[in-house]
Amino acid sequence: MLGHRVLAVWSVLVCAAAYAVTTGVGAAPEPAGQAAPADLAALKAKFRRPDATPFPKANPHSPEKEALGKALFFDPRLSRSGSVSCGTCHNPSLGWTDGLPRAVGFGMATLHRRTPPVRNLAWGAAFQWDGRADSLEAQARMPITAPDEMNMTMDLVVERLKAVAGYGPLFAGAFGGDDPISARNVTAALATYQRTLVSGEAPFDRWIAGDETAIAPDAKSGFALFNGKAGCAACHSGWRFTDDSFHDIGLTASDDRGRGKFAPPSVVAMQNAFKTPSLRDLRMQGPYMHDGQIGSLADVVEHYAKGGEKRPSLSFEMKPLDLSEAERRQLIAFLETLKAEAAPVALPQLP
Repeated sequence: MLGHRVLAVWSVLVCAAAYAVTTGVGAAPEPAGQAAPADLAALKAKFRRPDATPFPKANPHSPEKEALGKALFFDPRLSRSGSVSCGTCHNPSLGWTDGLPRAVGFGMATLHRRTPPVRNLAWGAAFQWDGRADSLEAQARMPITAPDEMNMTMDLVVERLKAVAGYGPLFAGAFGGDDPISARNVTAALATYQRTLVSGEAPFDRWIAGDETAIAPDAKSGFALFNGKAGCAACHSGWRFTDDSFHDIGLTASDDRGRGKFAPPSVVAMQNAFKTPSLRDLRMQGPYMHDGQIGSLADVVEHYAKGGEKRPSLSFEMKPLDLSEAERRQLIAFLETLKAEAAPVALPQLP
């Protein structure tokens, strides 16, 4: 059922994209430098940060639940080895990732994909690089129970947590009830904490709020290119700079078909398709893409300029671009403005 629900999400997105191409609806706006002030203001508004973080009715926020989720996120007892926590791969000191081209899992085995970013997921529609989770609650269970990641069962997680005296009061404070330590409450608390991981204010945010000195002229030109000639905003849209959809961008192919594993073969566009990552707080030193195969931002821009490897599933947005060296520098200068100053994260005192 999970796969069917997520399949419905991306199917709507693909159809909407096709409609936009045939009708012109949602076409890339004119470069900002050529727009009238009112048009530029409207364009900026599309990237304005929301005022509040959304939480689902089925799992509302509470300070107690957030605190519990934070403890669980950094507790290595959720892994079979007792040495790996969620925070091991999603390290706040490394921008909530591990800095590796591909993640390292159980038994120090190198996995097939890069550790995905975890900030700003409260607004997400589908999770994991292939979108196989339709909620953060569902996503929270996956790395814990994956044999090649934390290699646990939820029953064993619950058993371990019940053996830790300090967790009883934390679960009771967050959920109440006579027996609050359960698999469902573990994932609910983890999801609640993850929803609080939101990017801070970046120079770009201050610019669209009216501070013309917040970013340099090169970055402003890069914003125009991003929304105009380069067409980046076709997929990296909204304040999180992602459409939460899946695209084949013409990377060197492997046995990993991404979203194609869950799509009928007739849905050609989903073969070799992976989720559009957010560009907020982009690690400027890389690596990039779902499998870390591109090492620098300059090489990322070069990949898009070439248009990617040609195959039937290649996204229609992927077309060769004639970008000068100056334009490439401007695009990178703009991406640098999306990075907020790192906020200190106090590690929890584990029970």
